[in-house]
Amino acid sequence: MRELLDELTAAIARGNGVACCRLVETRGSTPQKPGAAMLVFPDGSQAGTLGGGCVEAEVKRQALATLGRGNAEVVKFQLDDDYGWDDGLICGGRMQVLIDPLAATPDREYVARLQALARDGMGATEAIVFDAEASGLPAGASYLFDAEGALAASVRGPVEGGAAPQAVRDGLKSLQERPRPYAAGGIAYLPLLSRCRLVIVGGGHVGQAVAALAADLDFDVWVVDDRAEFVTPERFPKAERRIAGTMGDVLPGLEITPNTYCLIVTRGHNHDEEALYHLIDRKARYLGMIGSKRKIKLIFDDLRAEGISAESLGEVYAPVGLDIGSQTVMEIAVSIAAELIAHRNLGIAGHHTRQRAAVAG
Repeated sequence: MRELLDELTAAIARGNGVACCRLVETRGSTPQKPGAAMLVFPDGSQAGTLGGGCVEAEVKRQALATLGRGNAEVVKFQLDDDYGWDDGLICGGRMQVLIDPLAATPDREYVARLQALARDGMGATEAIVFDAEASGLPAGASYLFDAEGALAASVRGPVEGGAAPQAVRDGLKSLQERPRPYAAGGIAYLPLLSRCRLVIVGGGHVGQAVAALAADLDFDVWVVDDRAEFVTPERFPKAERRIAGTMGDVLPGLEITPNTYCLIVTRGHNHDEEALYHLIDRKARYLGMIGSKRKIKLIFDDLRAEGISAESLGEVYAPVGLDIGSQTVMEIAVSIAAELIAHRNLGIAGHHTRQRAAVAG
């Protein structure tokens, strides 16, 4: 969605016509789920997708019509014989799509505010009315909330004393829960979750492979290595920051927030231990370290001798990664990325919690 927002705001800035099609509610089997988006331009070209097939072609046809009328509409599609796929398969579900030609200034101001919240990475939630009868609000009314749940913008719907109507506020979930898109009382809630920073300490093969995956998984990647030739744009083209320097010089002053994930994958025992010493007890959301159980035990014993508590060591994910029988570098990277996703989305990393407790005990 963030990439589409950039393209959308660029089109608006150029003065180009564009209809933004948002999938707001589904039932049954559908090719995409709420939150999917597609931009339709006057020449019939598009960006993004709602799943392809005949239903997408019909959404595009209606989007082109709204560009002429200038009014936003919520359109319902029943995925039966009328909207089967080109290969004859039929999903059998239902989709409701908000088609917004963005003709009016308030619509464009709303999009600008949404893009600003997306850019700052703290998260936001859109509440879009798709059922006027169930909600008591106009279909297509949209409310944008910031990460703290404060109303940031609205369009096509009433506002009461600077706040969204109670019916909208009642269904709003905290972004701390990292909710998936959901619907309540005829209103679709589309969370734009906060971006988490991933600090990868070690620019070797594993760090490089994890960085490539993590960037595509909506982590803001920072890479640290004491060898400048290992933190180049060529090795880490998607990294937000590439930092060369010794562990002792870089890590103590590195910004660690409650939304920071730290991964230690250096080239050796001593570097891993030094990195862990500087990152433990820094209140990172996640701290993981690669290595065999024997190596981890030796490092933990050394850090206990340095005054690090068993409780703090028990918070370290080590050995890092979910157990999928990894052998190759890419398999190891996949296991680590899976653990990062599980922790970010669920607050846990499966059975690994018990492994951590056993290692630290």
